[in-house]
Amino acid sequence: MSLDTILNYFDSQSFFQLLRAVLLFAFGFLAASLLSKAAFKLSLKKFSPHHASLTKRLVYWLVLALFIATALKQLGFNLGVLLGAAGVLSVALGFASQTSVSNLISGLFLIGERPFQIGDTIRVGSTTGEILSIDLLSVKIRTPENLFVRIPNESLIKTEVTNLTRFPIRRLDLLIGVAYKEQISQVRAILLRVADEHPFCLDEPAPDFRFLNFGESSLDLQLSVWTRKENYLALKTGLLEQIKLAFDKEGVEFPFPQRELSLSEPSQRFLKEWKSQ
Repeated sequence: MSLDTILNYFDSQSFFQLLRAVLLFAFGFLAASLLSKAAFKLSLKKFSPHHASLTKRLVYWLVLALFIATALKQLGFNLGVLLGAAGVLSVALGFASQTSVSNLISGLFLIGERPFQIGDTIRVGSTTGEILSIDLLSVKIRTPENLFVRIPNESLIKTEVTNLTRFPIRRLDLLIGVAYKEQISQVRAILLRVADEHPFCLDEPAPDFRFLNFGESSLDLQLSVWTRKENYLALKTGLLEQIKLAFDKEGVEFPFPQRELSLSEPSQRFLKEWKSQ
């Protein structure tokens, strides 16, 4: 390619169209980033972090798509043909990836229903963790063991999901067994005193004591206390430790399984004969 040909190209209209397209691409990425961040901050004032995050992504891709379409038009592409091809490709991909489409539709249901949001702790089957993000295809959570778990949206729609932190307070139920010889009134007084002295137990709703059942080896009791959701695990550990110390101090006995064996007369005769040999 000669020097004159290169100079003619830089002076041509094609070069300026290419330059405008490149500038539109670059400015589009910058504008999409700035506008999406601004939309996120404004959405946080009225909506949950979950919806603010979705708004941020929507604004980002809409602005970026607008600039990309304008840049392609500068390069001489027919947008009508591109949109038609994109439609055909979308239909083909839809038939080829029905699972993804199902997850996408399930994600829209989750967005509208709002059973949980970013920062909540949920339990799905045997998995419990904090929600990191809620996307159109899946939900990402972090378990207490600091493991990353991705759950498809379709599974969340079909499975029972428990939101452990939806409400500001939670009830802790402790199942406790004591020996049959113990006085229920004394045990009740000890348990309620321990609950009253713990700083994480709420006064309202008040702690509750229940006599559940006569077990095989124990009197089955339940102590129910209320606490703020962020203190749940600390309260459970602290109460169990204090109850053990209080029972040891008051002489309350924890039961252990007891069994009585009786032998039939033939078995007794066989045992006597065996001992006499």
